[in-house]
Amino acid sequence: MNEIEDLFPRGGENAAYAKYFLGKSYLNMLSLEGVVIGNVTFEPGCRNNWHVHHAKSGGGQILLCTAGYGWYQEWGKPARKLAPGDVVNIPAGVKHWHGAAKDSWFAHVAVEVPGEDCSNEWLEIVDDEQYEKLA
Repeated sequence: MNEIEDLFPRGGENAAYAKYFLGKSYLNMLSLEGVVIGNVTFEPGCRNNWHVHHAKSGGGQILLCTAGYGWYQEWGKPARKLAPGDVVNIPAGVKHWHGAAKDSWFAHVAVEVPGEDCSNEWLEIVDDEQYEKLA
């Protein structure tokens, strides 16, 4: 499967968060000042666990899709296919996951929305049975 051309360089293996992903991902931090922004690249079939961005106020995450094809899903809702140019606004407190399509690399820029008392809660995996049902 061919890799993708992305607007931002692919970072190194996402070792710090590997335990929260099925498959291999890569992380290139673009900004750690003011607003935390990272370019995340997923190999085909890679996805992160269900998770929630918590905040007392503000917070959440914005995904700016830059290359390849992927998926985003909120708990209790159908999955949404993602393509370059798509934007996903994820409010604080919403359980969700995101990752690559089975047959495509995928990259997005993840923007952490500033807020008060922000934290991430990592939850269960998106198992193969759930994932394989996606068209």
